[in-house]
Amino acid sequence: MACALFSACAVAPPPSVAGELEVEVPTSWSSASARTEEDAAALSTEWWREFGDERLDALISLGLTNNLDLRASIARFEAAAAAHAIAGAPLMPAVDASFNADRTKRLFLGFPFGGATGAPSANFTQYGLSLGVRWELDVWGRLRSADAAALADQQAAVHDLRGAQLSLTAQICRAWFTAIEARQQLELAEATAAAFEQTLSDVRDRFRRGLRPALEVHQAANNLSAAHANIAQRADLLQRAGRQLDTLVGRYPAGDFTVTEALPAVIPEVPAGLPSQLLQRRPDLRAAERRVAAAGCRVDAAEAALYPKIALTASGGTQSLDLEGLTDDDLRVWGIGTNLLQPLFQGGALRAEVKRQQAARAEALANYGATVLRAFNEVEDILAAENHLKQQLSALGEAASHAARARDLARERWAMGLADFLTVADGQRQAFQTESTRLTIARQRVDNRIDLLLALGGGFANESDSEVR
Repeated sequence: MACALFSACAVAPPPSVAGELEVEVPTSWSSASARTEEDAAALSTEWWREFGDERLDALISLGLTNNLDLRASIARFEAAAAAHAIAGAPLMPAVDASFNADRTKRLFLGFPFGGATGAPSANFTQYGLSLGVRWELDVWGRLRSADAAALADQQAAVHDLRGAQLSLTAQICRAWFTAIEARQQLELAEATAAAFEQTLSDVRDRFRRGLRPALEVHQAANNLSAAHANIAQRADLLQRAGRQLDTLVGRYPAGDFTVTEALPAVIPEVPAGLPSQLLQRRPDLRAAERRVAAAGCRVDAAEAALYPKIALTASGGTQSLDLEGLTDDDLRVWGIGTNLLQPLFQGGALRAEVKRQQAARAEALANYGATVLRAFNEVEDILAAENHLKQQLSALGEAASHAARARDLARERWAMGLADFLTVADGQRQAFQTESTRLTIARQRVDNRIDLLLALGGGFANESDSEVR
């Protein structure tokens, strides 16, 4: 019995069901920008440090400690761990101790003696102390299957927690770089407004001297007012980004802090690995696979419920008319037995339960496959966007340089009377818009890298030393 007890308690985790996927996984990514190095499979849990921003590192550390959504994920994991402990408890014998005390009055009816008050009677007090043991023999594996299902659920909760941590770090990174871009956009808007203000001063001076018409004064004033409106908009976006960061790290959303001056100029290159590695890296895929395994174990448990349940019972204790007698060996009582319960007719409920669990497993498997396809789609899209954003950023850098030169030449020609004011105003607006777009694309490229790390399930421990500029 002892050997059977210990063997029953040794429940192994359900095996992987990834081989049941009806999804053909290619040997390489279709995007030309993807690198497929076998040595890139090691997972880096602190991938954000590759950006080299100590303030960002501090914010993420604070968020992983204080974020309330993450605390909720931790609580769900703890609940899953407790559920696993509950599911495994029936594999062990159940032991109960009881103590009872009964006060009874008995009537002696039919006896020839008695009094005027009625039949004779007597009061008795009886005490009992007992220990009972009950253990179900898990012959068909019903209890082990239920325990294995709860273990798979706990493993899924672990991956859910890891996914929540990964998602939180990505959100903080995106909010941080959005705040940096908002600050750069605000500084650009302020510099542009200062340039428009100087232009308006020059136009007014020429108007007073009768050299330029009033139309140009109004056009210059319009540009300056629009620049001030843009400053207010950029300041609002910066404060919104700050409040979002405060919320993510679990602080009151005051939005009052200082961000880094510029976006990272260098982004470390991240090898994408092989597509098949995605199944072992992404927390959401691993959690979905564990839920399929848990559903399979519940099918096994439902099928085992069709067979007889066999249980061993034993009890022992003492009964006495006084408390001191509970320790008397002569008053000991005991019992031992076994019982077998075979369901005969329950209206088809047990077989319907088997079908329900089979359908639940089929649903979990289909959801797993759909999640895998969406994951592959995310990675392919992000890898394809990498080259496009790189090309955009390069082209916009050249465009911004040409726009700034055209703005300066237009102003010089206007000062010499060789160009009208519309050329100057258009040059200033084009220079501002091009530089503003360049900053946005630079931030989007950083976001795309964050999205890639999120889609791949994290960074790589042995990343290449090469860099993308």
